[in-house]
Amino acid sequence: MSSVKVIVCGKLYDGIHDELKANYKIVVKDQVIEDIGRSAVYPRDAEVIDLPAYTVTPGMIDAHMHMDFFDWKTIREEVFSYSDEMAALAVLRCAQKTLARGFTTVRHLGNITSSGYPVQAVKKAINMGYMSGSRIAATGEPLGTPGSHADFTQSFAGNPRLAEMLQVQKGGIGSGAEYFINAVRNQHKFGVDFIKIMATGGFFTPNDTPVEQQLNDAEMKAIIDTAKELKTTVTAHVYTAALMQKLLSFGITGMEHGSFMDEKTARLFEKSDTYLVPTFSPYDEVVNYNPEKMAQKQPEFRKKLEFYREALTDGRKVIRESNIKLGYGTDLVAVYHNYESWTEYAAWLRSGMDPYRTLQAATKTNAGILQLEDQIGTLEPGKRADISAWDKDVLTDPYALSSCVFVMKDGKKFATEKNTIA
Repeated sequence: MSSVKVIVCGKLYDGIHDELKANYKIVVKDQVIEDIGRSAVYPRDAEVIDLPAYTVTPGMIDAHMHMDFFDWKTIREEVFSYSDEMAALAVLRCAQKTLARGFTTVRHLGNITSSGYPVQAVKKAINMGYMSGSRIAATGEPLGTPGSHADFTQSFAGNPRLAEMLQVQKGGIGSGAEYFINAVRNQHKFGVDFIKIMATGGFFTPNDTPVEQQLNDAEMKAIIDTAKELKTTVTAHVYTAALMQKLLSFGITGMEHGSFMDEKTARLFEKSDTYLVPTFSPYDEVVNYNPEKMAQKQPEFRKKLEFYREALTDGRKVIRESNIKLGYGTDLVAVYHNYESWTEYAAWLRSGMDPYRTLQAATKTNAGILQLEDQIGTLEPGKRADISAWDKDVLTDPYALSSCVFVMKDGKKFATEKNTIA
């Protein structure tokens, strides 16, 4: 049989144009798209994949995940109680499940349960073809200070000796510009795709708040400048408008969350090339209020969400109405499993975001954020054949990306696995 496959699409979103095209065909040869269009040319003996009832899209990309835990219900226990080998198995399981759900590429934003570089090991095994799973882009340990959002020994703060002993086991935690210059160089040496900093506190950790600046200006600037020297990029976990403005002035590549966005900061983003991955999912239960889901959150997470509800709601409106370059990422550590990447689509559409902007964020824009825009993110000749199909209406149904019926990565078909919507 020919090595050529032809996918007959009911509707097609190509990642480029804000429209669903009818009666298109995608011709795949080996790992790449060879032709696409209503009159696409293919050999007579090509394998025909008939998807007339479905919407075909580029393989989706989740640009903010934490892959190294098995279950959000036991995530607290997994921190420090599981080995890095167990974390690697969790990463592989997550990558296999995201692929089966139509997300052919994912971006790991920092270790939670593990130390070192288990994600990089799984990424390498997948790239070498030993394992199947979503393509991975990954950082290592988020860079932060003692007691910060990067420091999971916060949970042991009542036992200082134990906390200090455990802190040594987690890389990336230190103080001073020189420490962080060296940390960036080490992470670059060990093969991370980008650097992540914890610039502010957060919601998930017990003893800090999202309005704290947790790296000083000299430390942040040292990280960003060193990364530039090494031709790598930096993204920041950050919430407050003032600190976002500061990071923009330092020339940072991107930011995650940005949940307390204001109009002035949005205008500065629009004038820059800096992207924002706003991760609506972790805060959606309070913005689009869902008391049942709120009750499932960890107590400190729930308390902070309630306290900052108005700020989160106002910030989301500013983000939605802006022209900021937005990426699509979930950051799931509660209520949903880390591989349920469909949740961000639901959060964006429930918040009034245009579905085409959401689709573009999860495809073309995210490919650019991962610096893979020459390979993935759009359906056009020469790109890798990363292709997904969905049996729900992507323009009207917030749950559309929960129901993948076909997935192909690098020209190879994989079995699909639907999410359970609770």
